[in-house]
Amino acid sequence: MTGAVMGLNALPEKTSDADMLREMVGPCARRFAAERLMALEVGALTGAGYGEKTPERLAQRNGCRERDWHTRAGTVELRIPKLRKGSWFPGFLEPRRMAEKALTAVIEEAYVQGISTRSVDDLVKAVGMDGISKSQVSRLCGEIDEKVQGFLNRPLEG
Repeated sequence: MTGAVMGLNALPEKTSDADMLREMVGPCARRFAAERLMALEVGALTGAGYGEKTPERLAQRNGCRERDWHTRAGTVELRIPKLRKGSWFPGFLEPRRMAEKALTAVIEEAYVQGISTRSVDDLVKAVGMDGISKSQVSRLCGEIDEKVQGFLNRPLEG
């Protein structure tokens, strides 16, 4: 057993073995681990594993959706299972939702302050993202426009 541990410790020193080790923890390994986690979560939620027929089943799977998972170690292409009834989102991706909400709030605030869409694009690039189009800004701020219109068209009685 000690020889096996020493062999693993020596792997990074050899170039071809180092490449193999990097590959073992690379995107394929992260994808495999993430998809295994999702399968376990969905199995617990539905009451049955993939393709398993059981009377305890609470929900059924309905295909999957593609999603890129941007990590510090690179981007991983995931296939997130969908459910026929209800919705589900992997727990390990939740922090991204909070970051997206924060970015949306910043974009909406810039819109309310009257900053141009070009400047909003520059702001998003400064945060480290690829940028944002005028139509994306308009879509994100559409909810604000609806609220403003509702406020402006409200009855003034009472």
